[in-house]
Amino acid sequence: MAPTYKRVLLKLSGESLAGVKGSGLDFDEIQKICAGIKKAYDAGVQIGIVVGGGNFWRGRSSGTMDRTRADHIGMLATAMNALAVADTLEALGVDVRVQTSIFMTQIAEPYIRNRAIRHLEKGRIVIFGCGTGSPFFSTDTASSLRAAEIEADVMLKATMVDGVYDKDPHKHDDAVKYDTLKLNDVLTQHLGVMDSTAAAMCADNSIPVIVFSIEDPDNIYRACMGENVGTLVEADK
Repeated sequence: MAPTYKRVLLKLSGESLAGVKGSGLDFDEIQKICAGIKKAYDAGVQIGIVVGGGNFWRGRSSGTMDRTRADHIGMLATAMNALAVADTLEALGVDVRVQTSIFMTQIAEPYIRNRAIRHLEKGRIVIFGCGTGSPFFSTDTASSLRAAEIEADVMLKATMVDGVYDKDPHKHDDAVKYDTLKLNDVLTQHLGVMDSTAAAMCADNSIPVIVFSIEDPDNIYRACMGENVGTLVEADK
């Protein structure tokens, strides 16, 4: 069975890499997530990954620290996560490259779009660290940017919730889950799926987004194969 999406951009939150510990790295959890990624990879899907850094650092809760410097620390946190995911994938027999938008050439390649696409075409997973390389942009925005640059068919947003709801399901028992949604609705209804810059970029470039729970890492494979998982956020026609 051929995958529905040939090339995807997977966004992994830093929190998903921490497991029940809530911070740092839980390699048992990372192993499970990487096994789910490998299942999609073995099916022939070309995969780019953007990782967050919230398991190590959240710049917006850094008190009085300068925002630019706080965001730079967050970028370094994502680089650590990228290396951890790369190491685990390599242990599973996957060919991986890490590219960062901040120069750290002793440990990762600099982000170069054409090189990233070439890696994907050669059957390598590419992990993008350090967000966009600029402060004031989230890793959600970095994900939508990289998805557009590598011409991904879809952006997969792996979260701790099983889709998009009309309100926070952790706070409201009557929260209603959407099966499908328009990117414009994300913006106008302030649904909090991703920040407005990321949503606008996906909308402008007609990139659909699938939001699903990473608690079952096989959802990565299912989403790539076109199965109904989570919420499909479609670009407006």
